[in-house]
Amino acid sequence: MFSRIRSLGVSGVGGYEVSVEVNISSGLPAFDIVGLPDAAVKESRERVRAAIKNNGFKFPVSRMTVNLAPADKKKAGTLYDLPLLVGILAASGDLKQPSDTAAFLGELSLTGELRAIPGALPMAIAAQRAGIRELYLPEENAQEAAFADEISVYPVRDLRQLLRHLSGEESISAAVAPEIDRTMAGLPDYADVKGQENVKRAFEIAAAGGHNLLMVGPPGAGKSMMAKRLPTILPDMSREEIIQTTEIHSVAGLTGREQPIVSVRPFRSPHHSISPAGLAGGGSSPRPGEISLAHNGVLFLDEMPEFRSDVLEVLRQPMEDGVVTVSRVSGTVTFPSRFMLVCAMNPCKCGWYGHPSGRCRCSQNDVRRYQSRVSGPMLDRIDMIIEVPALEYEELRRKTPAEPSAVIRQRVNAARAIQRARFPSDETMCNAHMGSRELRCFCSLGPEGEALMKDAFDSMGLSARSHDRILRVARTIADLDGAEQIGIEHLAEAIQYRSFDFTEA
Repeated sequence: MFSRIRSLGVSGVGGYEVSVEVNISSGLPAFDIVGLPDAAVKESRERVRAAIKNNGFKFPVSRMTVNLAPADKKKAGTLYDLPLLVGILAASGDLKQPSDTAAFLGELSLTGELRAIPGALPMAIAAQRAGIRELYLPEENAQEAAFADEISVYPVRDLRQLLRHLSGEESISAAVAPEIDRTMAGLPDYADVKGQENVKRAFEIAAAGGHNLLMVGPPGAGKSMMAKRLPTILPDMSREEIIQTTEIHSVAGLTGREQPIVSVRPFRSPHHSISPAGLAGGGSSPRPGEISLAHNGVLFLDEMPEFRSDVLEVLRQPMEDGVVTVSRVSGTVTFPSRFMLVCAMNPCKCGWYGHPSGRCRCSQNDVRRYQSRVSGPMLDRIDMIIEVPALEYEELRRKTPAEPSAVIRQRVNAARAIQRARFPSDETMCNAHMGSRELRCFCSLGPEGEALMKDAFDSMGLSARSHDRILRVARTIADLDGAEQIGIEHLAEAIQYRSFDFTEA
């Protein structure tokens, strides 16, 4: 007796089809699972056995072999419980063989209830590509999976409900994709920020063009406060960006019934004690790290010099390429990592270097040593460096409300609309991602601009990378002004964001 049930698996942040083949033959009782299963897959034997018995069926007392094909690809997790159980019932004659266009996913309890699994959306998208039209999975994952096109997703509460549906006794209604909620209700607002107008201007430019930003200032100046409000002014996510981001968060187990999809750009703020693997991703079965969880959003590094140097250097390649590759003995996995880096740091160890109060007691060598924890190549990859001064008493007590995030966001969305029209390619989403060809085409300078750029290049000792980053920022400032060409005032403001001198802070 033989049955074949279609299922799916996850590799990196992409899904792939898995065929669960069950063969029941005569011989001494045995239950073997082959096809490179991990420990969680092997333990499914006991969960499936208990679920079958507790739902009134007889578990076959025969030699049973289960093959998970393709057999050369490692299978991990508890999602094969349900297809394994359906395959056993079909092979033993207790259930009619399901349609070839149906696939099954889900973890089982000992009583037959289904529990949530990670990676529902990428597997649903893979199912759609494989020609599967009916997907049965736990209720908690149904709305997330329903975001995939051209596939009917059936939320299953328990085994009895599924069997009644498959036999025609009861019909399970297909899940409906959730509405995209773009509201920022409950998120902190820039209206709460007192003063710091120049810093908020820098955040607006960074959000409009997707630029990396570093803030330098004393404790209590509002660096973290402003960074945490950045998602409220970032541009709306496209459907493609929502799918990409949700896939990553789904694989990491961060989606669920309350938040089936990620419709607001992510904001990730890891602690400075994080390891390189925690930032880049890894594990025996590689999982996305913080830089991938920040894909299409913001990665915020507070107290940047406190991060270990090997952790910071992990960021360099993903910031350039937009992907991070994790290599393990089991294989190589590539995760997307197109994020906006926002960093904050004090000017010295005590934090008060250059403060008018004169409370800093650090020597010049101490200051240089502290600032050198952030390497030159790392600083070269940051588009904008802005000083965040300590607030004056009058600014702190000012009663006039500040500009709210919604108003700033309107300007950011308008600038991004210009960029979407400019870049038809999916690879270039905003000005920060422009390559050399786009720079030549869209960042041309007039005679006055060329002279200013040459003076800045020579006097500031800029690298070729810094030169290009200034042009990208200038292009974004021009977009915010609605200008077709980069003007001298746009270029001058962009150069200003590269002119910060640490030792003179």
